[in-house]
Amino acid sequence: MTIEVDTERPVALVTGGGGDIGRAIAIRLARSSAAVAVVDIDERAAAETARRVESAGCKAMVVRADVSSGSETAAFVAEVEDQLGPIGIFANNAGIEGVVAPLHEYPDETFDRLLQVNVKGVFLGLKHVLARMLPRGWGAIVNTASTSAIRGRAGLAGYVASKHAVLGLTRTAALEVLGTRIRVNAILPGPIESRMIRELDEQAGRDKSALRRAGSAAYGRPENIADVVAFLASDAAAHVNGAAWVVDAGMTVP
Repeated sequence: MTIEVDTERPVALVTGGGGDIGRAIAIRLARSSAAVAVVDIDERAAAETARRVESAGCKAMVVRADVSSGSETAAFVAEVEDQLGPIGIFANNAGIEGVVAPLHEYPDETFDRLLQVNVKGVFLGLKHVLARMLPRGWGAIVNTASTSAIRGRAGLAGYVASKHAVLGLTRTAALEVLGTRIRVNAILPGPIESRMIRELDEQAGRDKSALRRAGSAAYGRPENIADVVAFLASDAAAHVNGAAWVVDAGMTVP
């Protein structure tokens, strides 16, 4: 049985919605969505995002969950659909940064946690959302990877490995939805003004002068990422599937 979905104003689901990029994505999707579900392990941060979504004139829902848990992911996907309706847009965005350390000194437990959140979390989101999207035959999924998915970065073994895996999962899922109106793409942000990049910079002792030497005048803003996610989730990107959209002001240009 085909379940009808409002493709004009679909329900959007954003994981990691309490963080800087996730919040910007949720607020941006509020312009074109019937409702936005904000998922985060930090319920207070998710609630603040939901407040801003509602201020933009869109219905919002808050869910506290750990995306690395299969049972919690299955539960929040079901809860969102039960309360808001079929998910038409999924911003699979939750992620953590880990620590900065040489590979031979990288903590095992940190590496494991990065794979749990950044890889298994993305896998579980894809698994449970696609299980519901596929019978309907329509939807847009955007996985948040990183420019670390296409290059190495000294001191970030866990993060780099996890983001390479996100790109692999994106390409696999994109092939599996061929022949439907479902699309799965990845967005690859460069350094973005956020808590995450501030934490990494503090650990590494970097400053923005290094970025300027690399060809970028400044860090990007979360809204720069949100605008591209909104495009990939829209009908304007109807022919885009399995793509890796780099948003870094040219930093990774060879």
